Amino acid sequence: MGKKLHLTLACGDYEIIRALKEGTVQPDGIELTVLTDMTSTVRHWRMTRNREFDVAELSMSNYLCAKFAGLPFVAIPVFLHRRFRHGFIFVNANKGIAKPTDLIGRKVGLRNYQATNNLWVRGILEHDYGVPHRRLHWLKEDEEEVEFTPPDDLRLEWIPEGKTVEGMLVDGELDAVIHPDIPQAVLDRDPRVKRLFENYKELEVQYYKRTGIFPIMHATAIRQEIVDRYPWVPLNLMQAFQRAKEAAYKRMENPRIVPLAWFLSALEEQEDIVGKDPWVYGLGPANRKNVETLTQYSYEQGLIGRKMDVEELFANPSPKG
Repeated sequence: MGKKLHLTLACGDYEIIRALKEGTVQPDGIELTVLTDMTSTVRHWRMTRNREFDVAELSMSNYLCAKFAGLPFVAIPVFLHRRFRHGFIFVNANKGIAKPTDLIGRKVGLRNYQATNNLWVRGILEHDYGVPHRRLHWLKEDEEEVEFTPPDDLRLEWIPEGKTVEGMLVDGELDAVIHPDIPQAVLDRDPRVKRLFENYKELEVQYYKRTGIFPIMHATAIRQEIVDRYPWVPLNLMQAFQRAKEAAYKRMENPRIVPLAWFLSALEEQEDIVGKDPWVYGLGPANRKNVETLTQYSYEQGLIGRKMDVEELFANPSPKG
């Protein structure tokens, strides 16, 4: 047997990659070192800025910006992280914000402008609720993973040094915050902070039934020089990711795996809404619409200068999901 190609893979510590991490599923011709001991923010920065990994789970928004900027990456349509995002808009409870259009003209905080969560939320607010993103005053806390120049008509500023958007929301210095995680104030049930959409799950189910979109957060990016030298790598990796995911689904059939009293009923409810494979890979119609929608939002919001075709974003899109 020939020597295997050694590659590093940086990704989240998910059940759907467990078999890859433990080595019970191995890509043909590849020896993977799987790195999961870092936050997604650190992983995205290290990949986009320094190309420290051969393969990495990467913010889809960062990836679109990287491709537009000509950075040497290519992705496979393996989407390890998805999340509905109606429940990630948080408002100060004392600001009189009762409906989405109440956000117009307000100060809205972000960790950064480019995050995929923020891209989806701005697009949904604009297209579904009549809240143009250029009519909000955006304030951000962190640098962007991929450098970009904001459009002239976008009001985007830094928050004061030493402050956080979460703290400014609690103190009333911001009217709202869009955040990829749940702020501590919400976890602590601080009465000064609430969700814009308290019935977010209901809205997310309606959104899926209407659009067929389970929002893609992250793609899987490979350094371009690896694909150029070993053109078989993308397909072999994709097949291994698929086998690992199938092993995870099989394992999750055992209700003892997850310490939740009503795990099976929750799983059955999910299957009734989004089907048996909500983390579908490939570029079938549902994923294609998902990517095209996010690309449209990225173009509209000034992150990329043109709408890129799906085919130029991904290597070896088969098998189709």
